[in-house]
Amino acid sequence: MGIIAGNFLEAVAVVLGSLLNLYIYIIIARAVLSWVNPDPFNPIVRFIHNITEPVLYRVREKLPIDFGGIDIAPIIVIFAIVFIDNFVVASLHSIARNLMMGSAL
Repeated sequence: MGIIAGNFLEAVAVVLGSLLNLYIYIIIARAVLSWVNPDPFNPIVRFIHNITEPVLYRVREKLPIDFGGIDIAPIIVIFAIVFIDNFVVASLHSIARNLMMGSAL
């Protein structure tokens, strides 16, 4: 049973890590789009805005100071994603390895 649980946790870790990396790229695309003033009716622009705005809005709400018009919310979100990737995903990989090693004995 340990090998199955280990493989399942390993798969969850890989998928979660991939989704987090994808979201970092989407956040970066959002930041770049904010510099060029794209067409707001473009479906890709709308998708990127709709998928990032809920997270960025919550971060902007919590920021205590204004940075002179510079939006640092994407940077904070990227740091949070990197933390989650290095803590949660790495922990899942470690737990999966321990489950698989424990059942191999």
